[in-house]
Amino acid sequence: MRQLPEADRDAIRIAQDPQFTRWLEQITATGGCSHPIHLSGSTTVLDATTGEILRRYDTRDQPGERLLVRCRNRRATVCAPCSRLHAGDTFHLVRAGLIGGKNVPGTVRQRPRLFVTLTAPSFGSVHRAEERCRPRRVGGTCEHGRPLGCGAIHGTADSLVGQPLCADCYDYPAHVLWHAHAGKLWDRFVIGARRQLASAAGVVQSRFSDHARLSFARVAEYQKRAAVHVHAIVRLDGPAGPTDEPPEWGTADRLTDAVQAAASRVIVRTPCSPAIGELALCWGAQIDARALHTAGPDDDAVAAYVAKYVTKGASETGAGTDYRLTTWSDVGAARVTDHVRALMRTCWRLGGLPEYEPLRLRAWAHTLGYRGHILTKSRAYSTTYAALRADRAEHVGHDSAPEAVTDAHWRYVGSGHTPGAALIAAGIAQDIAGNREASREEIHWAGVGH
Repeated sequence: MRQLPEADRDAIRIAQDPQFTRWLEQITATGGCSHPIHLSGSTTVLDATTGEILRRYDTRDQPGERLLVRCRNRRATVCAPCSRLHAGDTFHLVRAGLIGGKNVPGTVRQRPRLFVTLTAPSFGSVHRAEERCRPRRVGGTCEHGRPLGCGAIHGTADSLVGQPLCADCYDYPAHVLWHAHAGKLWDRFVIGARRQLASAAGVVQSRFSDHARLSFARVAEYQKRAAVHVHAIVRLDGPAGPTDEPPEWGTADRLTDAVQAAASRVIVRTPCSPAIGELALCWGAQIDARALHTAGPDDDAVAAYVAKYVTKGASETGAGTDYRLTTWSDVGAARVTDHVRALMRTCWRLGGLPEYEPLRLRAWAHTLGYRGHILTKSRAYSTTYAALRADRAEHVGHDSAPEAVTDAHWRYVGSGHTPGAALIAAGIAQDIAGNREASREEIHWAGVGH
């Protein structure tokens, strides 16, 4: 008789446990999280005046004497259920800054708002998709004897797209150091945009904050050539932020001019290195600033676009891995293209030089030197992830009474699933995703019917 697979045997064992129902409730509460955190401890809610116990929760009453909570990993390749939740939070966070809601006034949709795309400069010729690759240089060769051009038409899925025509000509150190300074480039860009606006309006630059405030939310995306580019929503408010109207001189056209001028002028210099010298880093020539129309259909599309990219890990985009590389041999073992591996090795080599030590290039070799968050926003743009999670906890009844004191004692005791638990959790996650999709379709067709 053929023996059942280990995961099936383990699932049967779990299902026969007397506390299986409660365990199933925990897994459902995590949304079928692929790698839940295990906590042990208790929470006691007391009346602030009388000291009476209002509510008590203790894991000693739970299966395995532990509580399972979401891992909250944003990467779909690591935990699809948590990434969907994170994408939903991101959508509402970005959307609130576009049209209001979540304590942001609806008047923000009438403010000057741009959807801005900033790219990395060229570090060398790479193969391109959906057009003749590099026909103008067909026939010539570089100093390494490789063709300078390519007359092929590559599909978007072609493995050559984004790969250098000549790896020896490609400027890998500049690519890695540009990634390491991308956050500083963005900061200088925002400062530059403020200065451009102030100059155009005849306002003293140091007094700009007395007249207006620049708010933004930005997401980083890896291109096929493994270089990060930035998509951002930029909004102009009054000095108090979203509750305040911008000055009369604060128009969408003036904001567009300021953004384009700032992006084209920003320069960040790298530490001077005996091996490489000092590099002057800037944004690429492709700068796009598109005005978002008042209450237009673009708002939801932009919010959805940004939310889609925050769930993508480096491995999913083909530009790195989702785990840190701790040794040189880890770089060789990574399942990446030769181009990406060369970037990782450049991170490792430059990371060993004292002048680049503050950049922590070896610690960020898995992301090719880029060490910023995938999504960042200014404080006044909209709500926060923490506020959204608090609202969700209150909605499901996990909030504390207003006149109560909470005494909590928790400790980490593990993470992940056994093979059988992983099988059950995956089924629950699939059911939840299916129910959500069915609800969306029902709402859509109900709207069509009306």
